[in-house]
Amino acid sequence: MQLNEVTFSEARPVDGYGPGFFRVGGALHEGALLLTTTGLSTWGGYDDDAGLLALAGKVDVLFIGTGQEIAHIPADLRKRLEGAGIGVEVMNSPAACRTYNVLASEGRRIALAALTV
Repeated sequence: MQLNEVTFSEARPVDGYGPGFFRVGGALHEGALLLTTTGLSTWGGYDDDAGLLALAGKVDVLFIGTGQEIAHIPADLRKRLEGAGIGVEVMNSPAACRTYNVLASEGRRIALAALTV
């Protein structure tokens, strides 16, 4: 088996996560996060849509991590995001982090909003 090192040009990968935290690019971030290929900020959860809507025109897909288990996001949130032209993919946070890392390494226009596990 051949292993290839993954490189991230501008993006910082999610290195790990645990109860109440994420590790992004080697730095600890407590609480939910909003991560793009250009930056990291705190996300206030489903009621905090301002940062998500600000991604319109900047990302093609937003991965929403719902915590340990997959769950539906509020229908009105999905409607607002899709109305702004942002594709939405919902999965549990571990899967959302892995998917973000793979696509970020490919230079895709993506973002991750994730609740802690």
